[in-house]
Amino acid sequence: MTQMVASQAPDGSKARRVYLLLRDEILGGHLAPGDSLPGELKLAELHGVSRVTIRRALEGLETDGLIERRAGSGTSVRAPGAQPGQIIADLATLMPQLRWMEEATTARLLAFSYGVPPGPVAEALGLAEGARVQRAVRLRLAGGLPFSHLTTQVPEPIAQGYSESDLATTPLFRLLERRGVVVDHARQSVSAVLATPEVAEALELSVGAPLISLTRVVYDAAGNGVEHLSALYRPDRFRLEMTLNRVGAADARHWEPVVVAGSGEKAGP
Repeated sequence: MTQMVASQAPDGSKARRVYLLLRDEILGGHLAPGDSLPGELKLAELHGVSRVTIRRALEGLETDGLIERRAGSGTSVRAPGAQPGQIIADLATLMPQLRWMEEATTARLLAFSYGVPPGPVAEALGLAEGARVQRAVRLRLAGGLPFSHLTTQVPEPIAQGYSESDLATTPLFRLLERRGVVVDHARQSVSAVLATPEVAEALELSVGAPLISLTRVVYDAAGNGVEHLSALYRPDRFRLEMTLNRVGAADARHWEPVVVAGSGEKAGP
């Protein structure tokens, strides 16, 4: 397992810029596994910065597991065998696949509490002013390597049906089903954010590393919000894909996602 390192690099604007440029080249395939990077002096000249700035950028890439730095042999892009396999999800069928991930991967409970949620969460769940939720923060791992940081908020009347120990050992959707919750539909949005220090440490990344951000609000048949999920994914260990078909006739032809329901699940609204 990759060693967990809480890195503050690169925290300067120049170091962060170089870090992001090199990271994009690696993840985009412009720098292949095994390729050697130029020396610090050459990189400093190429990017118009100091060697100290380059060193901080490389420290961030090393923390992310994207490069190897060895005394006497320079810096190289990590080989495929040093990187874990990605979790790949089809965006069109993400609801059933998120359920599959809960069963096929492991989770570690990081935090558990009750309290009044932030305004946007309360509004999304349709809660009355002052209503409380159960907030749980979990780290999900595949093959022992963390790939997602999950924060779930569930209305207190529903969440009181299971305990902290239940949540630490059982997927949330199973606990909701035991409470008699019948999920009808959900709304999802996908964006991108930068890792905060707390999330970066949990996901074994450097502070400010880019993350895939997914927000999902789940509703029952009556339209009541039963779960608010904020999920953050490492882009090097989790990828969203979508298959499209070209449909229609003549000028009306357009692209439509291929939606296939799985495991008896509804594939989203």
